[in-house]
Amino acid sequence: MKDKLLLHSCCAACSIYVLQQLMSDWDLTVYFYDPNIHPRQEYNQRRDEMKAYCEKLKLDFLEGPYDTKKWLEKTKGLEQEPEKGKRCDICFDLRLGETARLAQAENFAAFATVLTISPHKDAKKISLIGQKLSQIFGVDFLDRDWKKNDGFKIACDLSKQENFYRQNYCGCLYSKKVYKLASSKNSTNLSAL
Repeated sequence: MKDKLLLHSCCAACSIYVLQQLMSDWDLTVYFYDPNIHPRQEYNQRRDEMKAYCEKLKLDFLEGPYDTKKWLEKTKGLEQEPEKGKRCDICFDLRLGETARLAQAENFAAFATVLTISPHKDAKKISLIGQKLSQIFGVDFLDRDWKKNDGFKIACDLSKQENFYRQNYCGCLYSKKVYKLASSKNSTNLSAL
């Protein structure tokens, strides 16, 4: 019998490769806890696609509370932080903390996250946060940098095959603003050509 692993997921596109890597060795449950994702329509789209993919793979799917108020309170004062900055650390700590808490409460052998698949995320910081939470909650953290060995590229290719939605920002209100600003600057620069 395989040990139980609670896998934190932010979307199907980031999860597809990770799930392929873990399914043969673990009894997986996917946990969608992402109060950072804004707006609600974006959250619903990512959640629904992840849930449908879990059903296809016959994996258990759990959804955490969509508590944007708590996320906004935790990140207050960090609105101008760049990607990979202090706001991201707080966000990772909140999401992985809830994952570790649930893993402990439901007797999972370990918890993990798909977040390290992204080249925009600092895998070392996520690793340190996961290790800290592992000690606090007494549940092993499966520490993997999923983008290694072309993991991100493979995830992108697999996502295209499944026709998954691929977002262009991490999900939070502030990263969406940065993306919109960068997009408008790029279109302005292109129109000057």
